[in-house]
Amino acid sequence: MHLDPLAIITAFGLIFLAELPDKTMFASLAMGTRMHPLYVWFGTSTAFIAHVAIAVGAGSLLGLLPGWSVKLASAAMFAFGAFMLLRGGGDDENGEDEGGRTVTGFWPVYSTAFMAVFISEWGDLTQITTANLAATNGTWSTAIGSAAALMTVSALALVAGRFIAKRVPLKTVQRIGGVFMAGLAIWSVVEIFRG
Repeated sequence: MHLDPLAIITAFGLIFLAELPDKTMFASLAMGTRMHPLYVWFGTSTAFIAHVAIAVGAGSLLGLLPGWSVKLASAAMFAFGAFMLLRGGGDDENGEDEGGRTVTGFWPVYSTAFMAVFISEWGDLTQITTANLAATNGTWSTAIGSAAALMTVSALALVAGRFIAKRVPLKTVQRIGGVFMAGLAIWSVVEIFRG
């Protein structure tokens, strides 16, 4: 196994910049305001690592999946997230004991975050870029740089979500997050028809 520091830095920089304005960063931010941020980070990070492994190991598999089905599954996950955020917060009493957050346990939060990112990242720019970088810059160097970049963006989104949640009432954050997730669901469906 040969690691090229320049290839790691290149992969980190390109993937970090590509993921920064991405929908999954905003989804992480929204989930982090409603769920335990560390659990969300473990879920999103595991999903990102799985995608990096898939991209560097078998980038050609992306072409086998019909794009519309990936976008439809992504839309469904975002719609579910919007539903969960918009329906929550009716009773502030439940969340007040835990610092204004609804605590649902590690595995439910982990699996929700994992599935939201795992499904929505199929065929994403960062996955395609990772596959292309792996072909030219080496598998392990690209994998390390890409995974580190994706996990860093997720961590930044969760820190921002926690900062916002401390300064803005939980109900407001949930409603804004729910509306944003609904927007992502609609956007994913529109992407199906745009081809």
